[in-house]
Amino acid sequence: MAVVEPELQATKLQPIADIPVVRIEPSRGWVSVKLSELWAYRELLYFLAWRDVKVRYKQTVIGIGWTILQPLITMVIFTLIFSRFANIPSDGLPYPVFAYTALLPWNLFAGALNRCTLSLVGSGHLITKVYFPRLIVPVSAVISGLVDFIISFVFLLGIMLWFGIVPTWDAITLPIFLLLTLMTALAVGLWLSALNVRYRDVGHAIPFLIQIWMFLSPVAYPVSLVPEKWRLLYSLNPMAGVIEGFRWALLNKESPDFLVIGVSTVIMIALLFSGLFYFKRMERTFADVI
Repeated sequence: MAVVEPELQATKLQPIADIPVVRIEPSRGWVSVKLSELWAYRELLYFLAWRDVKVRYKQTVIGIGWTILQPLITMVIFTLIFSRFANIPSDGLPYPVFAYTALLPWNLFAGALNRCTLSLVGSGHLITKVYFPRLIVPVSAVISGLVDFIISFVFLLGIMLWFGIVPTWDAITLPIFLLLTLMTALAVGLWLSALNVRYRDVGHAIPFLIQIWMFLSPVAYPVSLVPEKWRLLYSLNPMAGVIEGFRWALLNKESPDFLVIGVSTVIMIALLFSGLFYFKRMERTFADVI
């Protein structure tokens, strides 16, 4: 039996010149927004989202119970101040359910926006060491809030049954408004996360921005309380249509103000596309600045 010398074995290996080379270049234009890469790196997306969930409740006494306790306490405060003292109307609905139904999408949006804004800086150790689609970082920060939303939603169903409110067929539209909530958080978060890499003041301003935004949204009051002449301007808030849609889908309300929902959706889409463009434009500098 013939023995092949090591030198002869080496000659049978593939030449280095024939090995394909992957070159990573700076992104340019809309062609660089390769959303298909999110699917290609879906395992990384799942890992980062699940990591955010575990870190959020690691070494906590109440644990995931915070997802119920926080909106519950806020609902009680809103009921005492806005319903009992200020006599804010609630479109004929029990005010606790009226408020909690709005707090559900709002908490999902506020938490997702805060995590999305800080996500790039928090993942700097990954961004500076290995290549992957940077868009995965803010997207994973947004979708990680779905776990909290599902738990809070189950608790909301219990409150609705307590007050004798049974969802109708309008509830099948709820996934649409849930998707609008996540897309709104991502649309604004893409802008703020990219800005936060260069200007860290953005991260410090986020809690203040979210607090103001909540009172500019129909969380503690109905859209019908806004004067008709200001309704179109009010609709420029993308969360106004989302919250109005949630209440209509779950609480058997009369037909919502579709003008508010329509204008809010258009604003959200404009923010999302412009945010994608700005994020991809700034992406080339993340590793250098962060």
